[in-house]
Amino acid sequence: MTWAAILRHLVFAGGLACVSARVVRAMVSAGVMDRPAARKAHVVATPKGGGVGIVVAFLLGVSVLYGFADFARLADAYFRGVVLAALAIAVVAYLDDIRDFPFVVKLAAQVAAALLAVGTGLYVEVFNLPGLGAVDIGVWGAVATVAWILFATNAMNFIDGLNGLVGGTVLVACGFLAVIAAGQDGWFVYFAALLLGAAVAGFLPFNFPSARIFMGDVGSQFCGFVLAMLGVAAARFQAVEMSFLLVPMLLSGVLFDVAFTLARRLLAGENIARAHRSHLYQVAHRAGVDARAIAVVHWGFAAIGGAVALAFTHAGPGLKLPLLAMLLVPQAVWLGFVVRRARASALGRW
Repeated sequence: MTWAAILRHLVFAGGLACVSARVVRAMVSAGVMDRPAARKAHVVATPKGGGVGIVVAFLLGVSVLYGFADFARLADAYFRGVVLAALAIAVVAYLDDIRDFPFVVKLAAQVAAALLAVGTGLYVEVFNLPGLGAVDIGVWGAVATVAWILFATNAMNFIDGLNGLVGGTVLVACGFLAVIAAGQDGWFVYFAALLLGAAVAGFLPFNFPSARIFMGDVGSQFCGFVLAMLGVAAARFQAVEMSFLLVPMLLSGVLFDVAFTLARRLLAGENIARAHRSHLYQVAHRAGVDARAIAVVHWGFAAIGGAVALAFTHAGPGLKLPLLAMLLVPQAVWLGFVVRRARASALGRW
């Protein structure tokens, strides 16, 4: 790819960021309010639904991609399936922002969207593993892909509790993913990551460091779903062994927080379907850590994940597992820090 082409893409991305910002500005005046509650971090009613700007800008960009960038298109069936599924997620999530659906309704919509996307045939069927080569798990690949989509979508939704945390994480992850995909000639993943990053860039100034509007479920679920599907597409990078781990590496901070919290609550015998404030980022905030600092820490996790993922694409088989293990180091440090802050505060063992 030439520098002139990269410049054109960045200019187009800048235009989409402006579109996103205009829609977000309109949503500030739309009057869909997020009221303070015991499990929420904010204390003043704040507009929500800013994710609509992300959705509109991304889908506009994808429409241009579909019409004019043939070399970056997926097969038509895959393309339509992913876009329709992402749109369905966004519509249901926005209605949830307005009406506050029960979790089972949101989960049903997510399952339907995941099945729609996977039903086109876009799922991970072959896993390239060290020492084993290509392992074809057949239909179980579709099951694993649906599980991944649901986990990533909900993880991004669960982590959306502080200003800028999700937006900045997605922006950093998309930047690294675009670079990685370009290096693997994965042009659909490259463009889609660029489009999503641009859409989030238009929203982020309205949400960080202070919030004029929240992303809402429409934004967090949409971002999680799109990144999950890009992870499925990236899993087909033939030149990279274990390429199905690239997007999970970029989202390692988010996935670790959600997985750790889920495991801890299960072991404690808690009802995992009940709303709570025990994610690590929430505990850190309740223990007195500034919300902006927590957001920046998670941007750092995405950047570390991106650096490791870049190294991963060039590493030999013997270095891949040590690189993966490196991602646990910052998470272990963060976990230790949060535990110490909680114990030093009134939270105790939280």
